[in-house]
Amino acid sequence: MSNLKMAKGRQVKILDPELIRRREENKKYLLELENENLLLPYTLEAGLYKTSELPTGIHGGWESPLCELRGHFLGHWLSAAAMHYEASGNRMVKAKADEIVDILERCQKENGGRWAASIPEKYFYWIGNKKRIWAPQYTVHKTFMGLIDMYELANNEKALEIAVRFGEWFYDWSGRYTKEQFQGILDVETGGMLEIWVLLYKITGKSMFRELMDRYYRCDLFDGLLEGRDVLTNMHANTTIPEVLGAAAAYEVTGEEKWLEIVNAYWNMAVTKRGTYATGGQTCGEIWSPKMYLANRLGDKNQEHCTVYNMMRLADFLFRRTGDAAYMDYWERNLYNGIMAQGYWRGSFTHGRKSMYPEEGLLTYFLPLRAGGQKGWSSRTQDFFCCHGSLVQANAAHNTGMYYAGEDSLYVCQYFDSEYRGKIGNTAVIVQEKINSLSGSEHLSSDSPGRQKITDVTARQPFHPDRLVFDLEIEAEGEKEFSICIRIPWWIQGNPVILVDGQAADVEAEKSSFARIKKVWSRNIIHIEFPRGIHVEYLPGRPDMAAYLDGPVVLAGLCGEERTLYGDLQEPEKILVSDNEREWAYWQNTYKTIGQDRGIRFVPLYQVGYEEYQVYFPLKGKNHDLPLEK
Repeated sequence: MSNLKMAKGRQVKILDPELIRRREENKKYLLELENENLLLPYTLEAGLYKTSELPTGIHGGWESPLCELRGHFLGHWLSAAAMHYEASGNRMVKAKADEIVDILERCQKENGGRWAASIPEKYFYWIGNKKRIWAPQYTVHKTFMGLIDMYELANNEKALEIAVRFGEWFYDWSGRYTKEQFQGILDVETGGMLEIWVLLYKITGKSMFRELMDRYYRCDLFDGLLEGRDVLTNMHANTTIPEVLGAAAAYEVTGEEKWLEIVNAYWNMAVTKRGTYATGGQTCGEIWSPKMYLANRLGDKNQEHCTVYNMMRLADFLFRRTGDAAYMDYWERNLYNGIMAQGYWRGSFTHGRKSMYPEEGLLTYFLPLRAGGQKGWSSRTQDFFCCHGSLVQANAAHNTGMYYAGEDSLYVCQYFDSEYRGKIGNTAVIVQEKINSLSGSEHLSSDSPGRQKITDVTARQPFHPDRLVFDLEIEAEGEKEFSICIRIPWWIQGNPVILVDGQAADVEAEKSSFARIKKVWSRNIIHIEFPRGIHVEYLPGRPDMAAYLDGPVVLAGLCGEERTLYGDLQEPEKILVSDNEREWAYWQNTYKTIGQDRGIRFVPLYQVGYEEYQVYFPLKGKNHDLPLEK
């Protein structure tokens, strides 16, 4: 078993322009939301908001004062703010978040010293009386989560004090019921409450939180998983994922093997046996599809953003336990085709070109995968469905999942311009990852500086690169022997090239594994080349339908109705060729079909804004009658 630690916070600096843009847009969004409106459900509940006038810019959607989930977003906001502060030390975000915690403390005092929620206590008694109510524990979990993250990541002691006193209320309330009665209460979505009790137990050592962990053990789910029963098909996905994240946290804190067995069984049932879309997501209408049969579920409500974010968290836990590259392959798929495809889209309409649609999109709750699907972009203040919360957290955490450190090794897991500063053992290490665009030019736009150095790269690379090329520049304090482990991706097409200081490295390099290079490091350069290109993935349940990918990136065909593609069924990837492959210094990952009755343009799914598109295409032989053989 591995015992890896994810590098995060100020250990990892993101240098990739696109990830930086998304992080900064996320920070801007956090800062533009007024504290008064973020806190309104809490101050109303505490009797602190006294006026006959609605506040300017009052939030709508799930944050409306009439919604039973009101106040859920603030907890996500606090978590995202704490992540931003941990990563960059941004004082504006920290000051705004600290002020919110101060007001939450005042609300708690006005509520009698323990209750700190945005909704009334009676909602919880209604659950016990089996009165219909919309997920109060899910709502309150977000508040707890934000407070604990503010304590752990942003050093706010007051946030912990609020959470501990709030937890006392839950200890008394949950103690009113028998085990059987409380199991019925747990059937109403609890969010990540189990994880909260684990974290509070870890931080405080208080026995009441250990007892709460036991009370929140959901027998039907956890025992069903341990028995190997399919407890997921057609069940709400993001009810159970946070519960299993709680089991993962419980294993890390207690070391009890049963918790780990639950997590492994869940991943096996949710991913290994069930399969995924080419994007990495799986759900439709927020529920798990039948195992290995996703074909009947292509619709407008595939791949809920929350499930993407939470399953990536689960993949992180399992990778830290096993060191298995497959979990980081999964992370990569979902980063490009989930987190990036569903949030902070920005168009590029230039030189007088206009669009009937806006030039940006904040968030898509779902990612449509039916033919002719179209992303539905949310507003900034009038929706606030659940995925607004996972949006701000995911885009505050782009420096995570990149590097992991062991006692004598550093794992390089994702391929972006970035920098790691940390320790391997007791040795300070700096690793800079630099992606080589193979463009040979600094001419970035029509108004970029005029000086252009002539290089031979432009001649050696006249067409779209067929490989990912990057360097790792390593600087170790003194001289230190340890291993650099480089993920060999699942999408590689051919043998990788790995050179250490110009010499070929003698390493094993299979797909979905790590190439381990062990030596004494001081100042060295590892050069890596991964062959890549267009490839197809077939739809589970429909071997005659496939999605096209460029490396890890799903491509979307821009069309408003289902189209069939015809060609050589032994080499379906040859249906696509590069289209408009370069602008200025940028290689464009855009393609078009050849040999079809009507052409279709393909672009990365994460670059699609308001266009109608198709991801999965029926494939037929050239004579239109040949059966497809996978």
